[in-house]
Amino acid sequence: MGKIKKKDFVEIEYTGKLAEDDLVFDTTDEKIAKENAIFEENHLYGPVTVCVGEKQILEGMDKNLIGKEENKEYTIKLSAEQGFGKKDAKLLKLIPSSTFRKQKINPVPGLQVNIDGTIGTVKTASGGRVIVDFNHPLSGRDLKYNVTINKIVKDQEKQIQALISILLNQDSKVNVKENRAEIELENKLPDEVVDKLKEEITKLVDVKSIKIKVQEAKKQKAEGPDR
Repeated sequence: MGKIKKKDFVEIEYTGKLAEDDLVFDTTDEKIAKENAIFEENHLYGPVTVCVGEKQILEGMDKNLIGKEENKEYTIKLSAEQGFGKKDAKLLKLIPSSTFRKQKINPVPGLQVNIDGTIGTVKTASGGRVIVDFNHPLSGRDLKYNVTINKIVKDQEKQIQALISILLNQDSKVNVKENRAEIELENKLPDEVVDKLKEEITKLVDVKSIKIKVQEAKKQKAEGPDR
């Protein structure tokens, strides 16, 4: 059995729970998501491939994968500090009720709100003032992850596909020959994004060159019919 090292690509499945009451808050298993009322229609369920040490999953769990063995199941316990951090009193903000009235929002406790692009949760609302908590909803909570490490992924094509899925949230077709990668993407990307993607791939995958293009069917649809 191979032991996991930093920069290894690994295929994993996991379910995250609150340590105190086993409440499920995250999972790669569609059945578990539905059973615990956290199913999201547009979310892709099933095993995920990540590059260890690159913070592509929660950092505390990422660090705990190092030294583990493939084809095994583990329970990884994380303190609040290793998970989503301790509660920070500085992230409790006092906001006038008028701010919410202007947006026709009734700030009841428990409501998630977007203030200047930052998501917070209403804690209290009284006397014309509202306290909004901008801490992560799971900050201050100890966590427990049930993790299955299916395998170490050594195939360069699958490594690149995994990176594109994580970085761009889209599928891709990848062909690698003699350490030269040809990648077909679903959507056209700005040049600066393409450059960043190439940089990230060459940093983590052993390829000499990368050629990126848009999948032909998608390209024709974007450009419209020939005239």
